[in-house]
Amino acid sequence: MPGAEESSRRNARPRALPAWAFALPPLAVLGLLFLYPLALVVRQSLSPDGSGGGSPSLAAYGDVLGQAAFRQALRTTVLIATGSTAGAVILGFVLAIVIAFVPFPGGKVLARFIDVFLSFPSFLITLALLFIYGTVGMANGLWTDALGGTGPFDFLHTPWGVLLAEITYFTPFVMRPLLAAFSQIETAQLEAAASLGAKAPRIVRQVILPEALPSLAAGGSLVLVMCLNEFGIVLFTGAKGVTTLPTLVYGKAVLDGDYTSACVVAVVNIVLSVGLYGLYRLLLSRTRPAGGPRARA
Repeated sequence: MPGAEESSRRNARPRALPAWAFALPPLAVLGLLFLYPLALVVRQSLSPDGSGGGSPSLAAYGDVLGQAAFRQALRTTVLIATGSTAGAVILGFVLAIVIAFVPFPGGKVLARFIDVFLSFPSFLITLALLFIYGTVGMANGLWTDALGGTGPFDFLHTPWGVLLAEITYFTPFVMRPLLAAFSQIETAQLEAAASLGAKAPRIVRQVILPEALPSLAAGGSLVLVMCLNEFGIVLFTGAKGVTTLPTLVYGKAVLDGDYTSACVVAVVNIVLSVGLYGLYRLLLSRTRPAGGPRARA
């Protein structure tokens, strides 16, 4: 019968896979490439004898967290990361406003260069700063030859040098989302505010800044997390008196051969980064405007 044949063909069609089945391949790749190595690091940090076996123990955490070197590295990491983030956010916001709203020759080329700059490795920027602020750099040449200073000043090998290098490198990471947000602002709003007598600082504060807050929070939080885990800049500046958590992991694992302590420091660094990322998500949800396509994005 026609009805029976149609029902038979409908039943013969293959059933669609459930939605959760499509999540299995990416979860498998994520578990193999990220979660499994992370689990090995956590397991090693809980090893009582450093072999990765035996019953889990928090003895290594007590030993490492009680060391003055760890507390100093943690304090240095947080201070440099927050200082670099604050500097990158302020500088990036100002430069993004200039590029987006102040017409000048080469503005579009400079905006395109920001995209290229994001692909540069961090050690390349630090190496370039060595030619300027290093002991034989241009700044020292100006100091000794032109100004008559005695002896080269050792600026780049200090925490302030690390701070300058990180601000220089991470500022474009703040500018990129800001430039994208500024491109969505209608110029009619700015013209209306200016026609009503609003000065530039008031326009920035009341018109531009509310639109930029989500992008500013996103870029600043990304920079904060990246600064917490930055290793190349601290290493290439040669700041021997500046020890952060990543360099402490390197020292304990490679120089001392103490892999258990290195894994403890790495776990603490991961927890700190994840905690700040959670804070970023909370901050972003509160600064995001209600409704509209930008809020949904």
